[in-house]
Amino acid sequence: MNVRSLLRLCSTIHINLSHRYYCDKNILKLYERGMYENIFPDTSTNEMVELLKTSPQCVYAGFDPTADSLHVGNLLILMNLLHWQRSGHRVVALVGGATGLIGDPSHRKSERVEMEKYFIEENTESIAKNIDTIFNNHEKHFWKHKRENLKPLILVNNLDWYTDVNVIEFIRNIGKYFRMGTMLSRSSVESRLNSDTGMSFTEFTYQVFQAYDWFQLMRRYKCRFQIGGSDQMGNIMSGHDLITKKINEKVYGMTLPLITAEGGKKFGKSLLNAVWLSPTRSSSFQLYQYFIRTKDSEVEKLLKLFTFLPLNKITEIVEAHMKNPEDRRAQRILAEQVTLLVHGGKNILIPLISCHLPYYYFFLTYDYR
Repeated sequence: MNVRSLLRLCSTIHINLSHRYYCDKNILKLYERGMYENIFPDTSTNEMVELLKTSPQCVYAGFDPTADSLHVGNLLILMNLLHWQRSGHRVVALVGGATGLIGDPSHRKSERVEMEKYFIEENTESIAKNIDTIFNNHEKHFWKHKRENLKPLILVNNLDWYTDVNVIEFIRNIGKYFRMGTMLSRSSVESRLNSDTGMSFTEFTYQVFQAYDWFQLMRRYKCRFQIGGSDQMGNIMSGHDLITKKINEKVYGMTLPLITAEGGKKFGKSLLNAVWLSPTRSSSFQLYQYFIRTKDSEVEKLLKLFTFLPLNKITEIVEAHMKNPEDRRAQRILAEQVTLLVHGGKNILIPLISCHLPYYYFFLTYDYR
């Protein structure tokens, strides 16, 4: 059953929320915002609904430190994690200090350039700071239920559980749960094997290590849910297989749509036009300008994905915008919201004053929560 079916089923469930802020309906209704593409296993709808309505759950997403900053393409993953946190669930952000040394082959036409270990270590610290800043900005500027504390973000580095691992024991104890036929059938592997460049053993093993990450998070935090881009489905399936075979626990994956750059290419760190989330790589002005240039045909979709505004408020904004599109009101609200989340209150003043001083008062008086 797909996410649309899950959403219909969830809408029939009513639970008492007077003393709690977790809500299965809140999370599954993210489908209405266009945040989910698929769930795995696709037959697990009823199980997911029962888990989400019964108690707070734990969800994680991983970020490999192949650059010293995340970019706009990663922002949807962070938004999704924030929605989980807002609904009372525990959120884990994993930075791949170990897997970053290997390199994820998903959606790659060739192998990544090998990076020195000290670069990965520096990038790991930078990306962890990146993520922590965005979560702090969210709590400061977008969380209006001040009397209800958000569950704190859990930041982990997967190097912590690989440092003392014996390679022979790892292959014996973990490798035995992976079937070669299944590994070869993953789209990230098939596409590379059929290319001129092929695939190294290093990249081929990436899915094993990401699966082991989920296994470790399941043991440490009872983390049953993983989210990732649509290109991560193969890795999610590998993690699901390992956990169900090794410890017989139920786990679930949810994929999000990929945010693409102009021309439809996946937004990645190697693109020259990448817009970064770190102020040392892209200024608040550059980030603001990126979203202020959003096409009219795309702005409603991005408001749903990158803001916490209620859907009825977004409809009002878009309707008002279409009456006077030259004012770019919808784009301004989108750009202001994203810049405030990523860079905070002080840094948003520069693009606002630079771009449209007449609208400055609007920003100061609008209730974004």
